[in-house]
Amino acid sequence: MIKLKLDALPDDKPVKVTVVLPAQVHRDLVSYAKVLERQNSQTVAEPTKLIAPMVERFMATDRGFAKLRREVPK
Repeated sequence: MIKLKLDALPDDKPVKVTVVLPAQVHRDLVSYAKVLERQNSQTVAEPTKLIAPMVERFMATDRGFAKLRREVPK
């Protein structure tokens, strides 16, 4: 079975975010949520809750970002 990059979502307090997505990206997000539900036996009530973990995962695996982040003084 193919493993998705996202694991089960933590049960966190929701944070409201406004994002404008192209229609195709939204359809893909809904599809991803459905696959994630089947894989983890967990209901994803709002596919938009996937956005934050996806962005977090993207930044965590972006080597260029990690390198530049280390170079920038805090």
